[in-house]
Amino acid sequence: CALGLATPVAIMVASGIGARNGILFKTSASLEEAARIRLVALDKTGTITSGSPTVTDLLPAPGHTGGELLQLALDLEAKSEHPLAKAILGYGESQGMQAREVTDFKALSGNGLTARNAAGEELAGGSLSFISSRLQLDSGLREQVDLLGGQGRTPLLFCRGTDLLGIIAVADTIKADSAAAISVMKSLGLRVVMLTGDNERTARAIAAEAGVDEVVAGVLPDGK
Repeated sequence: CALGLATPVAIMVASGIGARNGILFKTSASLEEAARIRLVALDKTGTITSGSPTVTDLLPAPGHTGGELLQLALDLEAKSEHPLAKAILGYGESQGMQAREVTDFKALSGNGLTARNAAGEELAGGSLSFISSRLQLDSGLREQVDLLGGQGRTPLLFCRGTDLLGIIAVADTIKADSAAAISVMKSLGLRVVMLTGDNERTARAIAAEAGVDEVVAGVLPDGK
């Protein structure tokens, strides 16, 4: 009887402890495998960070205004489901601005967005690598992007055709308990790695704040 009860009681107790800590195990085999975990890979946005980013900087390119830059960003981001899009849309609403209709909208996973405005001009927004594949960017702008990344901010670049309108930087704060949780994982001998589609400098800044030593940045969703 003792042997017959031991396994189900162990599963019941362990499942109960897990549930109280917000962890659900789909099978008893998963619960058993958990004891052999040696590496934990955490996504950045919404896991280590709050997942509620906000706009921190609006940096129009020479010859353009902040309003022009924000309007283009709103037009592009209105159809996106990414958390960074919500930050820009929320900021635009706080400024009393609304997105205008675009056509041929495409979300290129992990890179950026493209669409066409009412005049038929191509609009694009996204990471430095994505925009630099479409037009020439000077060294000064690249340094500005690096500076923002070093401050833990995510710089998003926007252009209309081959005309760069500027940069909008967005930042996401780490959760209050992330650093403590990661510290506990490390004390258990676990190797903690942060995965993110963000650029290397931004990722390193967030990882340092959370206490993560290993970072894999610039990862597309299928890569994760």
